[in-house]
Amino acid sequence: MKKYDIIVIGGSAAGIPAATTARKYYPEKSILLVRDVEYVPIPCGIPYIYGTIMDPMKNLIPVTKIGAGNKIDLEVSKVTSINKDKKFVTTEKGDAFGYEKLVVATGSKPIVPPIPGRELKNVFTIKKNSVYLQQLQDQLDVAKNVVVIGGGFIGAEMAEQCKKHNPIINVTIVEMQDHLLKLVYDEEFCILAEEALTELGVNLILSEQVKEISGENKVSGVKLASGKTLDADTVILGIGAAANTELAVAAGLEIGASRGIKVNKYMQTTDENIYACGDCAGKFSFFDGSPSGLKLASIATMEARIAGINLFKTRRVNTGVVGCFSTVLNEHAFAAAGLTENAAIAKCCEVVTGSAQAVNRHPGLMPGAADLKVKLIFEKASQKIIGGELYGAYSAGELINAISAFISKGMTAEEIAMFQAGTHPALTASPIAYQLVNAAEMACVKLDRE
Repeated sequence: MKKYDIIVIGGSAAGIPAATTARKYYPEKSILLVRDVEYVPIPCGIPYIYGTIMDPMKNLIPVTKIGAGNKIDLEVSKVTSINKDKKFVTTEKGDAFGYEKLVVATGSKPIVPPIPGRELKNVFTIKKNSVYLQQLQDQLDVAKNVVVIGGGFIGAEMAEQCKKHNPIINVTIVEMQDHLLKLVYDEEFCILAEEALTELGVNLILSEQVKEISGENKVSGVKLASGKTLDADTVILGIGAAANTELAVAAGLEIGASRGIKVNKYMQTTDENIYACGDCAGKFSFFDGSPSGLKLASIATMEARIAGINLFKTRRVNTGVVGCFSTVLNEHAFAAAGLTENAAIAKCCEVVTGSAQAVNRHPGLMPGAADLKVKLIFEKASQKIIGGELYGAYSAGELINAISAFISKGMTAEEIAMFQAGTHPALTASPIAYQLVNAAEMACVKLDRE
């Protein structure tokens, strides 16, 4: 049995940065990364296989190159067991590898709700497997009626990309909430997302549940709770994902309140020599410490950098998940970080908001000019920022990262209003109309009046 100082199970958004971080800080240690598929898809890029990239093999993490560049050994095989007492893992090939420290980064699995007919042919989930994703690509080449169940990020992006794959495909989203993306945005932003999709030709059925997926051997329709039946030759389940904890449970590791592997603030499991990070690991909210079900690549990489550096010396602490999102629907960017106004109120938090909208160039005739709307949410008592939502120009994708940083550092409305932003006519809004600062100023005005 070959022994390594560090073994990482998983080769995606958590496993790779865990291994490379460990390499940076422990250059003398031997590292093995074990992944269960030869080709690892970029998770966030999966929807764009179907309407933009048009090939699953062009949406891959270059694991082999990363491993070679960091002197990390690679093994393509599924880990079938962890023996935490004798400190070794076994793979489906029958090989065993010993470890001093182990990182579990087994990710998540698509949620498959108990809908009758879910086992029919041409009913797909979003699996992180290139061979499986190619099967969906092949089906979309001949599809006429696609029903996407679920109106979160995965469902909305898949619907948009299916429409771009072939504009004549009839694409319908069925969502049980009264708005798409409701867990991430306040109503005014949800409505903008819905308008972006309907302009593209996507049909939306809201406040509705799927009762059954019908068909003989393959799907032919989707029956709704209201009694209506939708024609469907392809169904995509975009409900969400659940932590992949089977290996950890079998090894005797504890599961936490958020249904992920129980970890402490150093990403250490209930076994001192085993760490966990990414979608498989438990999470807690930055705001109040409550269990969180958020699963994002940005969170996974953050946790991985904590786990990787802490393996032999504790240096980093997890302060909880803020939640920072972004997407593009019909050429409009949508981004959010932290709590929505509704979520904050639900937590019995009194809030003050500020909004600003302006073109993201100056003057507005500059190339690339587009409107950008910014909404900031502040806790009234402390005046600290707790959330932000953006819509419009693609620059929202980077500006939301600044807002996430402001949230994590507890900046106040006054501090953001006094923020010294770098601006340029070809890159940003005018310093006079800079949306982030002006939105904070509007919140300051409300606070001053109250």
